[in-house]
Amino acid sequence: MAKDGKKKDPVFSLISGTVAGGVEGVITYPTEYVKTQLQLQAGGKLQPGEARFKGPIDCLVQTYKTRGFFAIYTGVGALAIGNAAKAGVRFLTYDQIANQLRDKDGKLSSFRSMLAGLGAGMTEAALVVTPSETIKTKLIHDRNSQTPRYKGLVHGTKTIIKEEGFSGVYRGVGPVMARQGANSAVRFTAYSTFREWLQKLRGQGDAPLPSTYTFAAGAMAGIVTVYTTMPLDVVKTRMQGLDAKQLYKNSVDCLVKVVKANGVLSLWKGTTPRLARLIFSGGIVFTVYEQVYNGLALLKRD
Repeated sequence: MAKDGKKKDPVFSLISGTVAGGVEGVITYPTEYVKTQLQLQAGGKLQPGEARFKGPIDCLVQTYKTRGFFAIYTGVGALAIGNAAKAGVRFLTYDQIANQLRDKDGKLSSFRSMLAGLGAGMTEAALVVTPSETIKTKLIHDRNSQTPRYKGLVHGTKTIIKEEGFSGVYRGVGPVMARQGANSAVRFTAYSTFREWLQKLRGQGDAPLPSTYTFAAGAMAGIVTVYTTMPLDVVKTRMQGLDAKQLYKNSVDCLVKVVKANGVLSLWKGTTPRLARLIFSGGIVFTVYEQVYNGLALLKRD
């Protein structure tokens, strides 16, 4: 991310990214839960007894009234573990690809940063994101029914694999790879750009930025990411629902049917909670990553 010419230590990148992803996942999970619920209802069938939500606030209120506060954290285990793993993989992959793409002066252009982000996003999607998000989505979708089948993360995962095989947790891998690749390409490029602007504004060269600056750069990068990649996220969520196998032939078929049923704007369904999540997510994950990485680097020097 930084354009200071310093090559990143792979072990530090992995540790820092893992810690940052875990912290961010737990803090922002309620917005992810709401986004997933709204997207599951975008062109999909309602489970028996499931209420139709009017929007993010209505979703939170109805969930709290009918199932209690902790229902909002349904699937948090899958996402927190997956988030920690995917952020570790993402930062490790990004930093190592970026190391190879730097010019002779150690600088990384915005275009090369985008390529590194694309590679990082697709790698994390294939290794971590698809199974963790598929399980999270199925757990939330199952909880909407009057008689939920899954008793928790472990039982749900075992049941899904037993009934659908390992392909059951890799449902929607195509749109996930497309979304994660686009997400990371946009996010890292935007973060690098905003970070560079803030460094120039601060006027202290390549000195490490305070947490408020990295949080601001990460938050702004999150806003850009949401609006550019939202349609991919909607298709990904629909393809991971419990009824996806019966409703859609593939990702393209899913896209067409969602648009036909609810219009083009339905591809931005769940934007508000995802925007809330990625503003905070971007701020938290980049800030925690920078602080942990700098802390490890200081320990190494000492």
